[in-house]
Amino acid sequence: MALLQDKVAIITGSGRGIGAAAAKLYAAHGAKVVVSDIDPAPAEETAAAIQAAGGAALAVPADVTQTAAVENLVAQTVSAFGGLDILVNNAGYTWDGMFHKMSDEQWEAMLAIHLTAPFRLIRAAVPYMREAAKQEKEQTGAAKARKIINISSTTGTRGNVGQANYAAGKAGIIGLTKTLAREWGPFNIQVNAVAFGFIETRLTQPDELGDFTERGGKRIKLGIPDNIRQMLFMAIPAGRPGTVEEAAGPLLFFASELSNYVSGQVLEVAGGM
Repeated sequence: MALLQDKVAIITGSGRGIGAAAAKLYAAHGAKVVVSDIDPAPAEETAAAIQAAGGAALAVPADVTQTAAVENLVAQTVSAFGGLDILVNNAGYTWDGMFHKMSDEQWEAMLAIHLTAPFRLIRAAVPYMREAAKQEKEQTGAAKARKIINISSTTGTRGNVGQANYAAGKAGIIGLTKTLAREWGPFNIQVNAVAFGFIETRLTQPDELGDFTERGGKRIKLGIPDNIRQMLFMAIPAGRPGTVEEAAGPLLFFASELSNYVSGQVLEVAGGM
């Protein structure tokens, strides 16, 4: 059964990792997917893979911390596919440091990507989500279901040493989620959050692999020291990290009509932690 037939979805940060897995899963269920990533190459690669499998996808590279890029992303989506039904605010990265050593730049960078960017993207989607639903209600008495899914983290629900900035952004998105669920519920727009635990991506790989992300002219090292990774494994009842495919499953539920009476919720996907 195709759970998202002919739905239009934007997934930010979907060139790699959880976002890419979700984009492929959405497309397999009939959605027209806009693959957005700050790096053009992985966005185009993911979109090409979807198209090769018979799905509909458009790659739109975007730095979602920039207002003009956010507005262009929404405009290109509507131009290509005629509307917007599902918005997944997934783009993000980590820039860790102990609180007493944390710079203003580190702090502001995490709030910008994990909280301000989703706010701006949802705001840019207002004409195609809230206002479109309002018109449907006026014309027919009911609006079709639309979905917003914000990505949080167990760091945002529980805290984590060395991640005060990341925790603040991921906790903040939960507050935005719960508030918007109340404001937009009358328009049949469900707003939920998924708080991931340890999912195997380039953000959680061993740091000796040396992966970096480029932000504002800085090279920010990604990954976790292997000894810390092994300690984290011991704290997970499942005994292992989750895969990106396992992470994508709950995102499909929240995007589908199976969740039409579920809103304002935070689902932890953390292997039993």
